[in-house]
Amino acid sequence: MAAKFLGQFLLERGVITAPQLLAAIEAQRASNPLLGELAMRKGWLDAAQARRIQQRQRVEDRRFGDIALEMGALDQDRLDALLEAQKAGRKMLGQVLVEQGALDARQLEAEIALHRADQEQARHALESVVAGHPVGSLATHAIDLCARLFPRMLGSQCLPAEVLPPDELDTWPCVAHVRIEGDRPFGIGLATDLAGARALACALLGITEDLCDDALALDALGEMVNVLMGYLVRDVMADDDVAYRALPPDMSVPAATLAADRERSLAIGMGSQLGAFVLLVDRPA
Repeated sequence: MAAKFLGQFLLERGVITAPQLLAAIEAQRASNPLLGELAMRKGWLDAAQARRIQQRQRVEDRRFGDIALEMGALDQDRLDALLEAQKAGRKMLGQVLVEQGALDARQLEAEIALHRADQEQARHALESVVAGHPVGSLATHAIDLCARLFPRMLGSQCLPAEVLPPDELDTWPCVAHVRIEGDRPFGIGLATDLAGARALACALLGITEDLCDDALALDALGEMVNVLMGYLVRDVMADDDVAYRALPPDMSVPAATLAADRERSLAIGMGSQLGAFVLLVDRPA
């Protein structure tokens, strides 16, 4: 059993249609602009300032508002006003679906209860595999990182769905993998299809799809893995006096090969609003 976002859950159950889901997602996004977008609408930041803050977010894993305050781009009163406006306008997907007439409030309540039960079963199934695995602790750190960084880096939530066997990874041909060499070597990677790589790249770089070719998509995927590795090293090795060296991203090794040793690696299917991808975690022998 795989974890799913509410919209995907409703779609697969036949409660809503694909066009209804897409319309609701667009409306939800419009109701929940990023702080930088709100600040630019009010004329409190220009595009260059917002971009610089977002670039620092990707490196420092800090909130947009905290960086804006530190840079002097916003004062506390304006930041408080932006946060209040963002909170007041934010809508949940279910609320939007009801407003658009895709289902009624009673249906939504019943479906949310079913979705929560489904999520709980999926969470237990995933944890039962990851918790006892030799790289389980490392994988848990990596999953938490994705959940924390994706909204800031890409404007999209993500969640772990299920552990995938190596023989199901051939459908994810775009791979970027970074390895740490040293006293405690390990690796982390991302795998997706070309459409997913393009979507991730456009979100990361803030560009439209027509400006993103295949090479740029793969480069952006490698940059994402570099960022994840930087935080993963900080999280799991910060208090240890160990020597290590990070190698540059490698795009040449298939995901199935990276996950072939099932005792030393995990391939975790991840869902996001930008598309599905695979998180790869491994420790070499």
